[in-house]
Amino acid sequence: MTVETIRAGQEKHFPGIDLEDEDLADCQLEKINLAGANLVGADFSRSNLKGARLDGANLMQADLQLTDLRANLLGANLMQADLSHADLRGSNLRGANLMGAKLAQASLSGAFLSGANLTGVNLKGVDLRGTDLRGVNLNSANLKGANLSQADLQGANLSETNLEEADLRGANLAGANLTGANLLCAELEGSNLDGASMERTCILGTAIAK
Repeated sequence: MTVETIRAGQEKHFPGIDLEDEDLADCQLEKINLAGANLVGADFSRSNLKGARLDGANLMQADLQLTDLRANLLGANLMQADLSHADLRGSNLRGANLMGAKLAQASLSGAFLSGANLTGVNLKGVDLRGTDLRGVNLNSANLKGANLSQADLQGANLSETNLEEADLRGANLAGANLTGANLLCAELEGSNLDGASMERTCILGTAIAK
């Protein structure tokens, strides 16, 4: 009955609910409260979760393809979730765990990702313009061709990260760890590299404005 109630949009307040493996695809769930909910393996593909509360929710292995996730995901567990083509513009993802998540063609411009764990995540070609990535863990992530212009990466862990052909113009990389990173042909004009660690960093063909 609960799933039918949620689908019908009759109620919006379900904090801590257990919806593991439930099918909630193609639903209008705008501003729903699922804070702290168990959503492991749930299917929210193509659903509208704009303005939803998903803070502290467990969305491990959830299907969030083509979902409007302009929501509060503070501290959410999104390990191995499928966020392909999801709309995450301006979303609060501070402290979220995105290890192993699929983010192909996801829109993350203006999102708040400070303190998030993105270890090993594939963000190839993803739009991260103006995103708050302070202190984020992007160790070994693939950011080839990603747009990180004007992004705040202060203190971020970018060790062994692939930033080949990435757009980092105007980005704040102060104090970032770029040890072993690949910046081949990346654009760094106007970026702030004060105090950044760049041991074994590949910068061949990279333009760095003085």
